[in-house]
Order: sequence, then C-alpha cells, then structure tokens
Amino acid sequence: MLRKFAYLLLVVASVTTHAKQEHPFERSEIMQFDQPWAMTFLPDGRLLVTEKPGQLLLVNLDDRQRTTVQNVPAVDYGGQGGLGDIILHPSYATNKLVYLSYVEAGENNTRGAVVIRAKLEVDDSTGTASLAQIQRIWTQHPKVTGQGHYGHRLAFDQSGFLFISSGERQKFDPAQDMSANLGKIIRLQDDGSIPEDNPFFTDGGVASEVWSLGHRNPLGLAFDAQGRLWNTEMGPLHGDEFNLVKRGENYGYPIVSNGDHYNGDPIPDHDTRPEFEAPAAYWVPSIAPAEVIYYSGSVMPEWQGSFLIAGLKSQAIIRVTTDGESAQEVERFEMGARIREIEQGPDGAIWVLEDGSNAKLLKLSKKDETVLAFLPAVLVGSESKKRADR
Repeated sequence: MLRKFAYLLLVVASVTTHAKQEHPFERSEIMQFDQPWAMTFLPDGRLLVTEKPGQLLLVNLDDRQRTTVQNVPAVDYGGQGGLGDIILHPSYATNKLVYLSYVEAGENNTRGAVVIRAKLEVDDSTGTASLAQIQRIWTQHPKVTGQGHYGHRLAFDQSGFLFISSGERQKFDPAQDMSANLGKIIRLQDDGSIPEDNPFFTDGGVASEVWSLGHRNPLGLAFDAQGRLWNTEMGPLHGDEFNLVKRGENYGYPIVSNGDHYNGDPIPDHDTRPEFEAPAAYWVPSIAPAEVIYYSGSVMPEWQGSFLIAGLKSQAIIRVTTDGESAQEVERFEMGARIREIEQGPDGAIWVLEDGSNAKLLKLSKKDETVLAFLPAVLVGSESKKRADR
C-alpha cells in the first residue's frame, strides 16, 4: 500500500504538470455522433463509424454526408454493450471485407460479444451501402449475465492474424479459467479458424484460441513498428494497465492488480507474484483507458514512435513512449470530454471520437505557430503570463 501511495503522489504531480502544457495541435470539430464507439478509414478517405445503439455509418468527410449501412446485425444495447469495433481486412482494397464486433443476447438474460466479417457493398450511384456475405467468426464463451467488460477490440498483425480482446465480463475468475475465452486476448486466422501455433492449441476447445490470459477489461489493441502487440486495460479501483502482450503469458487478474476492489478490499500487487506478467506501465489514479494507437505519421513528427491512449474518465489523450519492454507516460493533453476512440488518418493527422451522446468527431493537426514570429515580444510575453496564471 505504501508503494501505491507513493506512486499516486508521483502521478498526481505528473498530471498537474501536464495540465499546464499548451496543446501542440489545432482541434477542428468535424461533426457529431450518437454514442460512437469505433472508426476506421477506407482507402478512398471515407470513414466508417460505429454507434453503440446499433448503427454503422459511412461518412464522406468532404461534404459531411453520412450513409447508414444496411444489414448490420441487431445488437443487445445496454450498459457497455452494443455495436463495437470496426476494422478492415488487410486486403480490403481487393476483397472489401470488414470486421465488426457487437454484443448479442443469449438465453436467461445472458449476453456476449460476437465478431463477424462481411463484404461492404457501396453503390455511389444510389448513395447506399450494405453488408453482404456475413460470417460469424468468433463468440465469447460462455455468455453470462451483466452488461459490462466486453472488451471486443480488433486488430490485425503484420502477418494477417486477427487479434480480439475479450473482457472478463465483471466475473473475475473467468480470466484464469481456460474453459472460457473471457479475460483473454484471442488470436485467429482471418476466417476465424485457429492457428496451429497458438500457445494452447493442443488443449483444444476455446483454450486453443487464447494468445494470453489474466486480463480484466482490455479496450485497446495496437501493434508497434516491431510488430509487438500492446494493449490498454482498465483496472479495478485504479491500476489501469498498458501491457506488452506476449504469447502464452498470464497477466494475473484477478489474483494480482496494482489497483484494489471497488469495495476497498485490497488485491495483491504484481510484484508479490512474479510468475505473472507485470504491466509495462500502470496508473494510480485511474485514467480509464479506451483505444490506443501507435503513431507513425508526419503531421506530428515529435510523436512518431509513441502510443496515444484515449482517456475516458481522465478526459484526455495520454502519450506513452516505450523503451524495450518498459513504458511511461510523457505527456497528457486535457480534452474536456471523455475520449472513446483515436485513429491516425491517411494524411497522418489524428482523429478523435468523444464518448456519449452528441459526441464530437475531432481532427487534430499541427498548430500553426508562425504567427508568433510576427507578434511583438511584449505581447508574446503577456500571453505566456496569462497562460501560466490559468
């Protein structure tokens, strides 16, 4: 507990410092959505956006027009559940395949996440779009009661394997139970079949899908330039994690965590059980991390090679750098709203979706500071003092 308290003081001091920083980017509000959850760019620059109540939208950013994509499966909307992630197949330009995650209802008030792939058919002559040839390729097992901790983020690696984050559904123990695929990171072929080199393939059943275990609520997946997988993960009461996700490793939840239970009961820290993989970085107090991206663009060259995390409770974008297998927060940019999703655009700009109703889609681009060169030094100094006094 003393270590947690010391870390708390360190993070509070760090947050205070970051709050005083000027944003190095300009914010442009593009449009608004109803409870958006994810987005991805098509090769032609249009944007696909999921809204949690069940709509998939095709957005033309040039004229701000949106088209509702038809034939999207019905979702079980409520709590943290509904329509989830959307990504493209690595060969989308030729096969037009997209991957969607969502929550479906089961028997006896149970529910679970599902992943489908489908062909996106767009008819520009009629202004319509729809999903066709829908295939279910993965299902959370078992379906359980409750409406939280689905995870269901999706990402392809450089070799074309599909990774899925699966939350433990607020049930704790399934994260360590290999007869369930809850609280795990999943690795599949692009058609949903199971790679024979998965670490638990010979165990059979849902265990054969598992890449890593002992996760709580993993809401972000991103690969770095070396092809290594990292994830963001909500801890219980604090202890949010940024993990380097390794083949076959156990990340310890709910046996260990650098947070505690919401009722105040302590959970042993990671350093008490070295057999479990410890997070590369963690946060006390919580930042409530959602999606994460690895930034490789040229619009913000000083951010190249770092990760950008969307913060919900923290209402911020958190920049994290890595050194080998360790990581640290280096900057935090307050956004004034819960941030659900973050993506790098085709031009290297950063696109952000706020969380909730009337959520803004924002474009972040490099701030034009050339005007400062023409301001009298006294005015620049005056503005700097005003900023320091805020």
